Amino acid sequence: MNRTHRSGAPKEPRARQSLDPEMLKGTLLEGQSIETLQALGLVTERGGANADAHRKLKQINHFIHQVTPALDEIFERYPEPVLFDAAAGKSYLAFALFELYIRRHGRGHMYACELRPDLANRVQSLAERLGFGDRFTSLQGRIIEVPLPERIHFTLALHACDTATDEAIVRALEAKSDFIALVPCCQAELSQKLKACKGPLSPLWHHPWHRREFGAHYTNVLRTLTLQARGYQVNVTELAGWEHSLKNKLITGKRMGNYYAPAQEELKQLLQQIPVSLWLHETLKAREQASTPEDHTVQS
Repeated sequence: MNRTHRSGAPKEPRARQSLDPEMLKGTLLEGQSIETLQALGLVTERGGANADAHRKLKQINHFIHQVTPALDEIFERYPEPVLFDAAAGKSYLAFALFELYIRRHGRGHMYACELRPDLANRVQSLAERLGFGDRFTSLQGRIIEVPLPERIHFTLALHACDTATDEAIVRALEAKSDFIALVPCCQAELSQKLKACKGPLSPLWHHPWHRREFGAHYTNVLRTLTLQARGYQVNVTELAGWEHSLKNKLITGKRMGNYYAPAQEELKQLLQQIPVSLWLHETLKAREQASTPEDHTVQS
């Protein structure tokens, strides 16, 4: 039963109420500025936040908590760390990481990629207005095509839809990114391809609902094995606390070498049992064939 005010109007649920400035302070991380959050539209002029903005801010900060050890290590190891947000959108996360790491340390560079020209231009203008311009670059275009430094130290893709997550993986592998953090979204590529995949395991995806769910799961399994096969130590977990989103699977990887033979063999055997063609593998093969061959060391 809804609680009511004395006037008889339903009382707004606590989870949907706006936060005043004092309550909001408990959500912020050390180093986050109200001014930047106001410029991004996440905080009001009074310093508070509505329920939707507060939820977004909590999600951003929860993600940052998950990747803090990786970022700390990068800034310890490299004099000029390069961070790449492959699915930047409005760049909430990119701006947060910039403040907490690049601005705080006074070194490094953030590249934020966005396909929509108007949004990419708006993000660059905002970065310049906030004084981030020299170390913040908004890139407009596909993840697979935008110009990037040869070396990247941290690659992230938060809710990059369908094969956009795979584009982020390709760029990370090509740039030998030390760390990668992915929250996949809308994995639809394999759903139709599984229709034509017949065999003893096909009851797993016979029904359309199962095909969508299994296709998304199988896509992420292939992604993790692909990263492992190319030398990454991978962890898959759920982003606890993201109660407002079902798309909360976090895949993180730390680069340990060039290749890992056991994972290569697992990937090969799995694709023999469920033979589908993944855009990720086709693109990696094509780009590797087009590049100059390198010597690859295989881990035992």
